[in-house]
Amino acid sequence: MNNLETIQKPVTQMAMSETSSTAAAAHAKAMVEARYVMAINRPRNWDQVRADVLAECKRPAFAHNKSAWYVKPIGKDGIEGLGIRFVEVALRCMTNIYPDQSMIFEDEQKEIHRLMITDLESNLTYSMDVKVSKTVERQKPSDDGSFISVRKNTYGRNVYTVPANDDDLLNKRQALISKALRTLGMRLIPGDIQDEAEAIIKKVRLDAAAKDPSAERKKIVDAFAEIGVKAKDLTNYLGHDLDGCSPAEIVTLRGIYGAIKDGEATWKTVMENKDEHEGRAKPYTKSTNLTDVTSGKNETVNQQTGEITTTAEPTSQTDEAPATLSVQTIIKRINACADRDAATEIMCLPDVDALNAADASKLMAAFRDKWGDV
Repeated sequence: MNNLETIQKPVTQMAMSETSSTAAAAHAKAMVEARYVMAINRPRNWDQVRADVLAECKRPAFAHNKSAWYVKPIGKDGIEGLGIRFVEVALRCMTNIYPDQSMIFEDEQKEIHRLMITDLESNLTYSMDVKVSKTVERQKPSDDGSFISVRKNTYGRNVYTVPANDDDLLNKRQALISKALRTLGMRLIPGDIQDEAEAIIKKVRLDAAAKDPSAERKKIVDAFAEIGVKAKDLTNYLGHDLDGCSPAEIVTLRGIYGAIKDGEATWKTVMENKDEHEGRAKPYTKSTNLTDVTSGKNETVNQQTGEITTTAEPTSQTDEAPATLSVQTIIKRINACADRDAATEIMCLPDVDALNAADASKLMAAFRDKWGDV
């Protein structure tokens, strides 16, 4: 009798496991079918979508949201872009859009999340894998004195890589996933709607700044103070007192604030980009510039770093700054990188900052197509 019970027990457990798997598969199938049935029965009206999106952009509360529109300090004039809040609103107005997120890998060093966004009407899906490293950089080691690695920052100070705690990891994960969702969502939103929305948001901000410059200036100063940027820092950036801010400058400052708040930039990168284009940049060194100082024609691409080396003898360097690489060459090097981190390092170098607005936009588009958001 005992032998019979011993045999029946694993058989029963296997049957329960199969039943649970079957039920889960049936539930997933039903959910997918329900989404597509709803999309077929309630198709979107693009005229209504456009009207709804633009109506949202005309609301001052939305237009002034830091994540609706930002200015990233890349190139001479910076890169303007619509943020995650706009993408969320636009996808909601479009209807019949299904975003999905799942963790496909995890170990002690990193997590990999797969994001997918599907237009249920056209059955078009875009996906992206997001790697989240379980580390953060700090100015000092962990409490026990341990750290994973250490590097020197531009000020010659040590920056330590330490394991991230739960809160740090959560913030880092959510920020990277939001950037990826923005990138995927922008591919589904028609370009003409994006252009109109951006123009309206900028107009609303400009009108508010022109109507009461003093009040808007105070709001900007208070906002920057919350992220550690003082009024005198803003004065240094503008090159004149805050009292002399034009409405356009106020709008630009608000866009920069949005980029910093969302982790797209830092005040340090803002000032470095400004100094670079005012001739106050740091002297050129081989380790911080992409420009070829060699005269050879045969190039070899390093798959790990994207660096291109030549076989010819290098020419002597002069005190003059070297010529900037073309945007096509920089794109070539970014595409040759083995991972996103190496490509991101290239995006932070002076040759990228020297690009004009059109080339910088072209470079950003190429980077997003290959690696996602910067």
